[in-house]
Amino acid sequence: MKRTRSLVLDENDERAVELFADLGMPKNLAKTLIYISQCDECKSSDVEQGANLRQPEVSVAMQELRKKGWAKKRDLKKKGKGRPVHVYKLTKPLPDILHSFEQEKLKQVEDIKTNLDSLQQLIKEYKE
Repeated sequence: MKRTRSLVLDENDERAVELFADLGMPKNLAKTLIYISQCDECKSSDVEQGANLRQPEVSVAMQELRKKGWAKKRDLKKKGKGRPVHVYKLTKPLPDILHSFEQEKLKQVEDIKTNLDSLQQLIKEYKE
């Protein structure tokens, strides 16, 4: 990641995002994951700027990351009135998350193979 006023995704980060997307991960989720993986903690506004996403896109991506158990959220109270700021952090290192993602994809491949085998058997019956 390169630093301007805030961290932004660089070429390597964008390549990782593309690879995740090619493997079926929504691009906004991949951008959010890659961005957060390089911060100890970050606010959603940091992710918006650094990953070039809109607030609703970050919100949806963070919900998914939290649902998968890959990220957690804490509220940072502001001085005075107003809504608290959400601060996010990964719950495990990126290599562990990649391993979980890999296992999920390998399971999908096995399911596809099983379904193709079942189809082969059914189609054989049609020919008889």
